[in-house]
Amino acid sequence: MLNRIEDVLNKFQGRCDYLEARIEEMESTTIALRGRGVDALKEAVSLGGCVRAYRRGGVGFTTFNSLDSMEALAEKAVAMAEMVGASETRLAGAPVVRDEARARIKKDPREVPIREKLEILSGYNDLILSFDKRIPTSSVSYHDSFRRIWFGNNEGTRLTYEKMDLGCNLAAVAVAEGQTQMGSTGFGSSDDFGVVFGHEKTLRKECRAAVDMLDAPSVKGGAYTVILDPHLGGVFVHEAFGHMSEGEKVSENPRLAEVMKLGRAFGPPALNIYDTGLSEGTRGAIAYDEEGVAARRTDLIRDGILVGRLHTRETAGRMGEEVTGSARALNHAFPPVPRMRNTCIAPGEADFEEMIADVKEGVYAVKALGGQAGEMFTFTPARCFMIRNGRVEEMVKNAVLSGNLFTTLKNIDRIGKDFEQKDAGGGCGKGTPEGFQFPLPVSDGSPHVRIRDVVIGGT
Repeated sequence: MLNRIEDVLNKFQGRCDYLEARIEEMESTTIALRGRGVDALKEAVSLGGCVRAYRRGGVGFTTFNSLDSMEALAEKAVAMAEMVGASETRLAGAPVVRDEARARIKKDPREVPIREKLEILSGYNDLILSFDKRIPTSSVSYHDSFRRIWFGNNEGTRLTYEKMDLGCNLAAVAVAEGQTQMGSTGFGSSDDFGVVFGHEKTLRKECRAAVDMLDAPSVKGGAYTVILDPHLGGVFVHEAFGHMSEGEKVSENPRLAEVMKLGRAFGPPALNIYDTGLSEGTRGAIAYDEEGVAARRTDLIRDGILVGRLHTRETAGRMGEEVTGSARALNHAFPPVPRMRNTCIAPGEADFEEMIADVKEGVYAVKALGGQAGEMFTFTPARCFMIRNGRVEEMVKNAVLSGNLFTTLKNIDRIGKDFEQKDAGGGCGKGTPEGFQFPLPVSDGSPHVRIRDVVIGGT
């Protein structure tokens, strides 16, 4: 495969400021169960690739599903770049790399027959459906994939690297008197099918929570001191802050560039946020990004100060900053754009008991069902508990957390020491000119986090 890439690079070398080619081979499995039915059960193999060319600031991108068309489509990519280019190509420098990075897999999902995978998942599904008559349906979604990628550019980088990804979500849907509540758990890995086993205890807990929430009172709307559990803390930092740190958002929006100015105070001195591709075993772990840049850790907020953001070579060049190994693409049909890998709030020094001790009336928010993020955000926790006089008390439901990201970060006043890494079965979605890229494998992590004056919508 590298020989084919070499041939294309040599043929068009003189016509481009920068030229790269990527070929990708993928094996995948998808299983989905809903209630007693099987919605999806398939295995697939695919092969394809793409070529991206830069000329005088113009960019051309083409994708192919047959290696026989690779040269002709490379010609089109180069011609497009020549046609639209009218200024200067500015790409941040990156080391020239020659490497073959094999995936280090503990238990390979490719060695497990699809029938065995279905039996394991059906066992979880049966547990959900037999738990309580108020749980009439379930949702189980599973996928795994193994990708082998060949990459080269006209600067001399030549890479062969592998990526495994596995994700699964298990959800119980409880229904009574016109209302629906959900309990769910998810897991994932970039190196081990073994994470599929041993979720019965957690799943029973989620089934119980779904049923109990049917009878729980709604939270009273107002402004509260809120403690996010590690799961919701990770989702919050990914959705609300991580996307704001992606380079093209800042470089293309003058107002956001002013707001997200490096060196600005964004939170208390105890607040540290980072994104890394080096977290071995997580779904966000990568050896190289889709521009052939090695994975690294990128500090985004250090001691409360904004110090970094996530870049491709193009956005880093545009802003005069360093590459971060954050150029990612869902597959060969897309050019790389700045994306997160494993985004985390670093642990602090507080114990959970200390965090709730002086809270007269607050809310403990657990896990996440969804939300919308940006400078203004809303999040729906999976469930909440009232905090009264330093104790976690009754469960409440129908809470929606909302606020301004920058105000909320400044209102963080306690960060726990109990850091947890979280992998779920979905992924990150992002719109691009070439289409919506979803689900990109990512992960997140956080300890418990306490925030003052969070607005909660309820009754």
